Amino acid sequence: MVDERLIPAARAVLAEHGLPAFTVERVAAAAGMSRMTLHRHGIGKPEILAALFERLLEEERAELWEPMTGKGSAAVRLRAVLERCCEIAERHLDVVEAMDIAARNAAFHGPDGLTRPEFVEPLRRLLVDGQADGSLHPVDVEEDATLLYNLVGHTYRHLRTGHGWSPQRAREGVLRIAFDGIRAR
Repeated sequence: MVDERLIPAARAVLAEHGLPAFTVERVAAAAGMSRMTLHRHGIGKPEILAALFERLLEEERAELWEPMTGKGSAAVRLRAVLERCCEIAERHLDVVEAMDIAARNAAFHGPDGLTRPEFVEPLRRLLVDGQADGSLHPVDVEEDATLLYNLVGHTYRHLRTGHGWSPQRAREGVLRIAFDGIRAR
């Protein structure tokens, strides 16, 4: 179990130095702890990065529950979920962008190489609801859920960091394309 003080310290180190210079020593110092304390508790770089990612996942699960289960058609709820995904991506932009491709793949993909089910499942459920209530027209629910999650998350982060778009511009642009493509006419 990673000490809660390490989470904000690890985020700060990752944001400032990036993954190549992300060390246990730097995280420990930022948290006001010694490297040896972490070592004695069996906490190294992989455990700290895993804890950072688990925090992101916990926040995403908790924050998507309200829009997923809110009132309105599946299309209304899907739009709210996708907006919330952009908000979550914005808050974790520094962490995800600081990860190298191998760490990012390990975080977002399962052993089969596909996007982890815990990310895709909320969207899949809304697509099924949307087919039932006629507000959405996915062609293949499983594939479309994966496409939506990746389209919104990755494209949003890229527009923010690679193109310097504002959060509002990136969110509106990505959602216009992603949501309009799946919404029933």
